[in-house]
Amino acid sequence: MSQPILPGATIGILGSGQLGRMLAQSARRMGYRVHTLSPGEDTPTGQLADREVIADYDDLSAISAFARDVDVVTFEFENVAYGAADCAAQYAPVRPQGQVLHTTQNRLREKTALTHAGIPTAPYQRVEQAEDLAGALAQIGTPAVLKTAGFGYDGKGQVRIDAQTDPVAALTSIGGGPAVLEGFVDFAAECSVVAARGVGGEVMHYGLIENRHHQHILDVSIADMPLPPKQAEKAYEMVRAIMNELDVIGVLCIEFFLTQSGELLVNELAPRPHNSGHLTIEACPSSQFDQQLRAVCGLPLGSTERKAPVAMVNLLGEHWGDRAPNWAAALRDPAVNIHLYGKAKAMPGRKMGHITAFGRDREDATQRALAARSAL
Repeated sequence: MSQPILPGATIGILGSGQLGRMLAQSARRMGYRVHTLSPGEDTPTGQLADREVIADYDDLSAISAFARDVDVVTFEFENVAYGAADCAAQYAPVRPQGQVLHTTQNRLREKTALTHAGIPTAPYQRVEQAEDLAGALAQIGTPAVLKTAGFGYDGKGQVRIDAQTDPVAALTSIGGGPAVLEGFVDFAAECSVVAARGVGGEVMHYGLIENRHHQHILDVSIADMPLPPKQAEKAYEMVRAIMNELDVIGVLCIEFFLTQSGELLVNELAPRPHNSGHLTIEACPSSQFDQQLRAVCGLPLGSTERKAPVAMVNLLGEHWGDRAPNWAAALRDPAVNIHLYGKAKAMPGRKMGHITAFGRDREDATQRALAARSAL
């Protein structure tokens, strides 16, 4: 096992959004320095970093220089070119390794890896070009969901196909490139498990988090989804299997569909902290960002125990309207915490922050979080 990377060292973050910002908050609290690299300037992460490098992810000269100046490299989102991770690995440990990034940023590679590990997913077929659609639809049937193979998020890059849909037009609408056709899942709920794996292979998780979406964007996350113990343990077994199969060092979020019949199917993987795990900042002794820092630095993982029932709601650009939100009104409930991401311009659908609330139980926490957002 490699020597731990101790406080005083420098963490290099590829990407500079709100996930990097919250990782930087954990790192600064523990005495680490932070460098970030992205094409943006005055970014959410850059506002807190010791150094903000402005460069494209395919600028390997800049990536090399960046990696030389840090002690470990990690990611705050997965749409970084694999070549950047491979380049950085020549000069500093990259955690999770670039191969994890390569697998999870492409839906076909991801589903192939899950299948290889024996993990249940929705049925799927590869679609390289329009000529493949007829055969794929014959196998999957309708309704189905056609998704770009790479670089899709928050519902972007996907379209539903019904019996009356022109499949070629559907493929064109998402770019016409390589895609995956998935069987439509009539799910009862969506949930996720955020987990961390250390350099020694130890795995810790934050339990099942129930997720509710609005227009394909996460809207509400509620900790400790009530599932029968055997069903929950099956989810955690899948989480451990995936972490070990991919040899993850760091944080990984596994998103699940819970079908009407009670089966858990893996939908997607995210090799980083996740929007649904933001509630861990207040709710757990070690948040998902603390765990990412601990894992990539080779330190022992922290406690994931829940302090109290908790829920989170996202704050999108539309909550700003034509004036600043009424923060004082939202904070009248002492159980509420507000996190803002330092983004200069509010736009519809853009994640600007989140609200976390504690409660007597899951429902009370959820209603408190929603009420605080409504008060804005």
